[in-house]
Amino acid sequence: MYPAGSESADLNLYPYHIRDVHISDPFILADPQTHMYYTYVQFADKKRFPDVPQAEGMRREHFYVLKSPDLIHWSKPRVCFEKKDFWADQDYWAPECHLYKGNYYLISSFRAEGTYRRCQCLRASSPEGPFEAFGEPLTPEGWQCLDGTLYVDPQGKPWLIFCHEWLQVGVGQICACPLSDDLSRAIGESVILFRSSDGRWTGDMLHGGDVTDGPFVYTLPSGKLLMLWSSFTQDGGYATSYAISPYGSILGPWIQREDPLYALDGAHSMLFHTFSGQLMMSLHCPNDHAKKRILLFEMEEYDDGIDIINEVTGNWYQGIGGHGKRYAYGETVRETPCFLKDPRYHEE
Repeated sequence: MYPAGSESADLNLYPYHIRDVHISDPFILADPQTHMYYTYVQFADKKRFPDVPQAEGMRREHFYVLKSPDLIHWSKPRVCFEKKDFWADQDYWAPECHLYKGNYYLISSFRAEGTYRRCQCLRASSPEGPFEAFGEPLTPEGWQCLDGTLYVDPQGKPWLIFCHEWLQVGVGQICACPLSDDLSRAIGESVILFRSSDGRWTGDMLHGGDVTDGPFVYTLPSGKLLMLWSSFTQDGGYATSYAISPYGSILGPWIQREDPLYALDGAHSMLFHTFSGQLMMSLHCPNDHAKKRILLFEMEEYDDGIDIINEVTGNWYQGIGGHGKRYAYGETVRETPCFLKDPRYHEE
């Protein structure tokens, strides 16, 4: 095991330990150009970083970027997108960054007063921004949407995968629409891939089981597609699981895993590889806004799915929820995070 101790990073440059990073819906970009890890947040810690520009009131008109050499020690938040003349001033939710055709695309949900929430791309030449708005909203006009993610199929065709929100349609949907080659617009009709009710592990309406959020698409070694997605279980715990497209088509059919992959009040998950080649999953836990932190899991993959090997960050130690809440410890974890492989190592 590789212990990620303080010697692995310059604490003047990377003063923010992962156990202190307040974040919703963490998406981690392992950037092959800079050999750094990046994540994006909608809010900055005012007490810890009082000089960082802040949103006013409930309006979130910035995105911030954090970077890390080792996944444990993170930089001070830095503004990477400002609203300026952009159309939306609310609901800057779940930003995620993709390297696509030489540029970096920040995909997120946005809303303006009196309108529905839609997904759109921002673009930059660096993962640190500044990102600029371009093109138009990608999700259908008149739909309340969230949590857009990018998938590029084997033919090189880009797709937006997103959620059509349960508040509008009763039972949440995971949808897909084809995009233009420059990601500036949708070029076809949106298609429903599956609904929250297709997940056998989800709860009922009373317990939030009609929610769909956080889709993320990953290609398994067999060529089958895996889609992570999140909802709520019967006991009300926030959970993540996945569906499989056995023929490798984004249009399915999608076969649901029988049970949650993680059900201890943590979800909105995604997958990435460290620079040493280890498959990792990130999510936030617990699903209590003031307490949300990143959990990082080492994963194993096989032809038909994935499983958790180990959670390495320790953020569940006192903050875990769901049916595991009664087992949480009262004290703060002091254990040093350990990895199977050094996440700083860059494979040639």
